[in-house]
This record gives sequence, structure tokens and C-alpha cells, in this order.
Amino acid sequence: MDTELPAITCPADLKALPLEKLPELAEKIRQTLIQTLSQTGGHLGPNLGVVELTIALHRVFDTPKDRFVFDVAHQGYVHKMLTGRWDRIHTIRQHDGLNGFLLRTESEHDCYGAGHAGTALSAALGMATGRDLAGGDENVVCVAGDAAFTCGPVFEAMNNVAAHTKRLIVVLNDNEWSIDRNVGAIAKYFNSIATHPAYANLHQKAGKLLEFMLGEDARRIVKKVEDHAKNILLPQSQTPSNRSSLFDEFGIRYYGPIDGHNIPLLIQTFEFLKTQDEPVILHIITEKGRGYTPALNDPGKFHGLGKYSVETGETPSSDKPTYSQVFARSVTDFAKADPKIVAITGAMPGGTGLSVFKKEIPERYFDVGIAEEHAALFACGLATRGQKPFLTIYSTFMQRAFDMIVHDMAIQNLPVRLCMDRGGLSGDDGPTHHGLFDIAYLRGIPGLVHMQPRNEDEFVDMLWTMAGYEAGPIAIRYPRGNGPGVTPKDKPVRLEIGKAEVVADGNDVALVALGDMFPVAEEAKKELEAKGLSVALINPRWIKPLDMDCISTFARKVKVICTLEDHVLRNGFGAGVIEELSDAGIRTPVVRIGWPDQFIEHGTPSVLRKKHGLSVENTVAKIMAALGQ
Repeated sequence: MDTELPAITCPADLKALPLEKLPELAEKIRQTLIQTLSQTGGHLGPNLGVVELTIALHRVFDTPKDRFVFDVAHQGYVHKMLTGRWDRIHTIRQHDGLNGFLLRTESEHDCYGAGHAGTALSAALGMATGRDLAGGDENVVCVAGDAAFTCGPVFEAMNNVAAHTKRLIVVLNDNEWSIDRNVGAIAKYFNSIATHPAYANLHQKAGKLLEFMLGEDARRIVKKVEDHAKNILLPQSQTPSNRSSLFDEFGIRYYGPIDGHNIPLLIQTFEFLKTQDEPVILHIITEKGRGYTPALNDPGKFHGLGKYSVETGETPSSDKPTYSQVFARSVTDFAKADPKIVAITGAMPGGTGLSVFKKEIPERYFDVGIAEEHAALFACGLATRGQKPFLTIYSTFMQRAFDMIVHDMAIQNLPVRLCMDRGGLSGDDGPTHHGLFDIAYLRGIPGLVHMQPRNEDEFVDMLWTMAGYEAGPIAIRYPRGNGPGVTPKDKPVRLEIGKAEVVADGNDVALVALGDMFPVAEEAKKELEAKGLSVALINPRWIKPLDMDCISTFARKVKVICTLEDHVLRNGFGAGVIEELSDAGIRTPVVRIGWPDQFIEHGTPSVLRKKHGLSVENTVAKIMAALGQ
């Protein structure tokens, strides 16, 4: 590599480089990402796959005037490096450092923040339509992976593109992966394009086309290649010759597929596409993890991970299983004994641990892609036929299915089991991924049962309780990562719905600590007792229904109740306790420990908990203040 390659401090520096230097820049970016993320963790695979694409975009277009809308935005690290943040890339996903996704507040070059899939096309269409209404001339480019096209909102947006704007560029970044390998008819459709025998011939034609792109015959050649592309989309042997591509049916002109790692080809293509007065989609083929063998060999692992060895790609191991691993092992074992248990996930078999279920009971494992609304409705349908669906989706993504939980599950009283991984803070991923709202959006739904375990053994008991529950929808939230390390007993037991566990009695203070906040309560109890106070410790287990017999009994004899939760305080667990005590006419002061009424930034849980008051020290201080001491 040429060590004289100048620093890139803004897009203008990139534009000043000779064309022949751009592959060298791409290699420098890749090596920087590989080395940096080995220390910080992050979305390595997706970013290695879009290096050439991002270079080409910034070579042709001019941000911040021109707008790039990245779907999910986890592939935005390269964009950050090319827009004045290269010198801070080592802070990615670190507290007070760069966010792992795009943020409008982080840079003027980030025109749209994201973290969930399927949002970019609608947002980009809104920007393009707003430009048209204002009489602007800026370009709007939407970059979406093939996995995004399994999302309902993408098709809703495509249905409106041609009706709302004449100028929009959509880049379909096709690498066959979301977090895990893509599934369903759309994935097969894109694969049929890329693997058709005429694909190689199209590459040759496209290359020749772009050599003459600025010539007077450019439009005629483009039309010829475009017609060839349509034949790839719908081979003549299978469909009438007058049929057009899927995208043309929506009024979006299709181009491609082309090599997404060929910088000159990408640059010339974008130079052409930005002159078009119609919505266009460019289909590019890329490799997720390109340039790093471990990432190519295991794209699922390297989609997003913590620290790793650059030499081997290995990540630090733990003797304790994660909650996700405990969940998957338990539900898989339950399903082997109960043929009615089925597992559903939305493109997250690795993250949720369900790859174990997929391997051992494939006929009852269903990955619906990034389609949470459909997943919830699909689970409802299964439940009507006597199946026992375990719908396993991260808490932050389950938000998308809220209407289905109310309208289809709860009103019809269908026994769907909602398993919400990453319930609580999700640390380094930031506000789009924190599962801090599920108590609030579920606790008002009539008939729904909701719970959270304090350790792995109780977790398995709760899952076993869910497996046998048929009275209606039932939900469980559990945190990211490892638990305290309590080995589950050989045979789980079914818990009594709505019955809390009194771990210790006391007369001055009652600590009611939900789930992973229980260890904080245990330490606070020790400090309060050292001050001469008598402290009760309660594991509530149930968010809904609350064990008000237990809580009200303690509220009538202690001086202060303290609730602790890994959730926002507004409409959270503690708010529910206050409501119930108020209805019972009990006026005992309630101190609440939880997340404030704001979106919580990214950072390690220990740092964020200390900063925002979910600590032993703050718990003790607030209780002492409530006691007047």
C-alpha cells in the first residue's frame, strides 16, 4: 500500500484523488476497519461489503446537499470515515464516541438516522418529494440491502415511488445476507437474477456500455442492456416476452446486476443514473465481509460482534451461557417432548440462539425474514390450529408488531408466547436497539401476562410455564448477554401466575427488584442494613399481573418501597406499582430506580447505569432521602 496516500478529512479529499488511487483507498479503509473493530467491536461484515460502493457514491455525489439514506445504517462506518470522522473511527460504539449507526445530530452528512431495517426507501421518497415541492435539484440516494426487501414498508414505499417523484436512485445491495442468510421468495428472486446464465454476458455488455456512457449512443445502448436485464429477471422460457421486471411493475426503472466492488463501473453508472428523470434502481452484487477471510467464512458472526483477534477472528469466550443460549436450549428441549411447540424468528436465528432449534427440529422452525408484523400474525394463525408458537424477537423490534399483539393476539385471546430478547439496555448499539419500552407498550393490554426472571434457573422455569400456558398471550423479557451464572435445575417447575418471591423480610424498606436489577438490590440491601435499617427483598417475577397481595402487605408495614427496573420509568414497572397502591389507598412513598425520560445513548451498561442512576449508590441515596436521613 502507498503510504503517501493523503488523509481523507472530507469528501473533497476523496474527489481530489486520481481514479487509479481509489482501489488503494478501499484497501486502506478495509484494513482500518479490521484493525479498529477488533478493539471496539461493531458491524464489520456489512461495512467491508460496501467500501467500493461508498467511495463511488461520495465520488459522484455531493453531501450534505445530496442525500444518502442508508437502510438500517449499520453499514455507515465507511460513510463516516469519508465525511470527516476518520480520526474518530476508533471511538465507534464507545461512550461519548461515534454511534454505530447514523445520527442526524452527529454530522450534517447524516441526513437520516436509523437502526431498524426497511425504513430507508420511504424516508428517501419523502426527501425526494420534499425536494420537488421546494423546487430543489439535489440527488436522493437510498441504499438498501436485499434483506430490507422482505420488509412490508419497502413494498408500501415502492407502491408510491412513481406517483410521488420523478427523480430517485435506489441501490439494491445484494449480498444474500441480513444478519443470517436471507430467506423467502424475495431472496430466491434476487438470487435467480444474479445466478442466471446470462449474468456474465450482462457484465461484459455493461462494461462496454459505460465506456461510451458520455457518447451520443449512450441512451440506445442503455436501453439494449436494460432489455437484457429484464430477460434475466424473467427468463423468456418461463414468461411472455412482453412482461417486465418486478420493479418496472412499480414504475421504477431497473439496471443491473453489476459488480458492487468495481469502483470505475460504479462511478460511471452513478454518473449516468443521476441524469435520469425517472425513479431508478441499481442492483449491485457484493460480498459481505469482503477482504477478511474470517468474515467471509462466517458472515453471521461478523455481522455484528464484540472484540476479536485480527489473526484468527476468534472472540473471547465465557464459561456462562447467555440468556439467548439458555432460551434456545430450553425451548428446543421442550419441543422435542411436545410436538406442538414451534419457533419463529425474524432473520435472527443467531442472535436469538434459535439456530440450535433450526438444526435439531428444522420442520418446526420458521424464519420469516425481517417481517415482524407478519411473524406476529403468522404466530396467531398457528395458535388457532393448536400449535404453541414461541415468537422470538428483540424487544426493540417487537415494537413493530404492537398492533398485531393488540388486535390479533389479545382481542382473540390467542396463546402466542412472546419471547423478547434484549429486554432492557442493549449497551453499545444505542437508542435504536435498547429494549427499554416493552413494559410500557404491553402492560396496558388486557389479558396479557408479562414476566422477567432474575437468573437462568428462574428463566427456564418461566419458559416451562409459558409452554403450558393456554389462557392467552404471554410475554417474557430477558437481557442481552450473560446472567448471574445460576445453573438451571434438571427439571423445571411451573410457576404460579402473578405470585412474587419474597427473598427476605424487613420492616423499614422493601426493595422490589425486577429481573437483572436484582443484583443491584442485593448490594443496596447490604449497604442499607449497614446503616441499621431492616430491609425486605422481593423478586416480583410478574410485571402483569402484579402480586399486589405481596407488595401491599409490605407497603403497609415499611416506611419506603423502592422499585428497580431495567426500563424507562414512564409507564414502567414502578409506575404500575404506584397505580396499584394508589387504587388501594396506600400512601407509602415509592422510590423508583430506572431509566429517565429520554433516549439513552450508546455505551457499556456499567457506564450508562452509573451515569443515569441505576446504581447501588443512587438507590441507597434516594432511599435515605425518602426516609429523611
